[in-house]
Amino acid sequence: MTDSTTTRRGPQRSGPRMPSRRVLVAILLGVIPLSQAPIDIYTPAIPTMITELDTTSSLVQTSVAVYVLGMSLGLIPVGVIADAKGRRPTLLTCLALLLVTSVGIAFANDIAVLLVLRFFQGVGGCACMVLVYAVAADTTRGPKLTSLSGLLGASWGLAPVIAPAIGGFLVDAVTWRGIFVLVAVLAGIALLVVWRMLPETLDPADAQPIVPRAIVRVLGSTLRQKIFVGLTLAFAVFASAQLLFGIIAPLIYQKTLGLSAPEYGAIALVIGAANLGGELATGAFATRLSSRVIGFSAFAFFVAGTAVLLVSGLTVGPDILLITIGGMLVMVGCGALCPLAYGLALGLFDRNLGLIGGLTSAVCYLVVAATMAGAAGLPDRDQVPLSFVYVGCAVVGALLLALCLRPRVPTPAEPVTRG
Repeated sequence: MTDSTTTRRGPQRSGPRMPSRRVLVAILLGVIPLSQAPIDIYTPAIPTMITELDTTSSLVQTSVAVYVLGMSLGLIPVGVIADAKGRRPTLLTCLALLLVTSVGIAFANDIAVLLVLRFFQGVGGCACMVLVYAVAADTTRGPKLTSLSGLLGASWGLAPVIAPAIGGFLVDAVTWRGIFVLVAVLAGIALLVVWRMLPETLDPADAQPIVPRAIVRVLGSTLRQKIFVGLTLAFAVFASAQLLFGIIAPLIYQKTLGLSAPEYGAIALVIGAANLGGELATGAFATRLSSRVIGFSAFAFFVAGTAVLLVSGLTVGPDILLITIGGMLVMVGCGALCPLAYGLALGLFDRNLGLIGGLTSAVCYLVVAATMAGAAGLPDRDQVPLSFVYVGCAVVGALLLALCLRPRVPTPAEPVTRG
């Protein structure tokens, strides 16, 4: 493993010829949501799964944490393998794993089997994020890479917007099993497109041998940078808050408030749109405003949403309008803060960005998995327990943002070189 991230262009190893720029971007935009969609698409079906699998809400909610755990543990190994063996074969293998496990989940009749399959589904799904960004970095540099990263972030952000709505409408028509069949179909389409149209983008001269000692050395030096650790933890805190709403909200809306799965899907679409709006806002203002202004403005939305959820829960109780308004404000904040923290963390380095990006995502999703597992035992009859978790996220997040969002921290569009 070398210390340089300079990309050299040479002959491709094998596979299809390089498509046009537009086709390449379209492929990447289509693949990246498959990392997130399996988290969100079936959440409207959680109440139905509890009944059909004859299990507890805690175990079914844990299926979200298990998927995220598989993602978090797979990110660094998948990135390392792709640096050594190539993007294309690694992505094809992981898409095949995503397809097979999705089919297995669709036919699972035991919650234990489902949880095991969800773990390996997460391992397959993680490649759709980390390798898409690796391909983008292989083929694009400078401002164009920043622009493409913004597009990829928006495409990734579409998954939590659209997926719950799709799942909400499908659960009544084809049951929760049909939802996972759809995930398998989408993985199969992506597999076919990548096989037929995506070339190998890693130059053979840039391939990194798998040397555990060198990998450990890079990871150790990276984790000694306090600002990097702080930004990564901030990313993890607000990503956890974002995903936590997705597993608690279906039970509040459907079990307590009596909404149907399609009705919840429609509300999830509105709340998800707020999250996407936050992501797009970060992309739009990143070159116009300081990271500190963007970060604390987004944090203000998060705090406002937390206050609406907490106060309404303590005074009014479960209320569709107030929960939705609070959720939207929280999601605007999370949507803006997550890409900001991720971009700033990577912007601290100019070497081994694939490995460092995998480390950032792995730490984030490990924290998310732990949060999801802990949240599985939260009371879900109203929004108060969720609100108290958000209060904790706000306290921790405020400390991390105060530490990291200083004038000397670069914006995602203006990375600095750290030797």
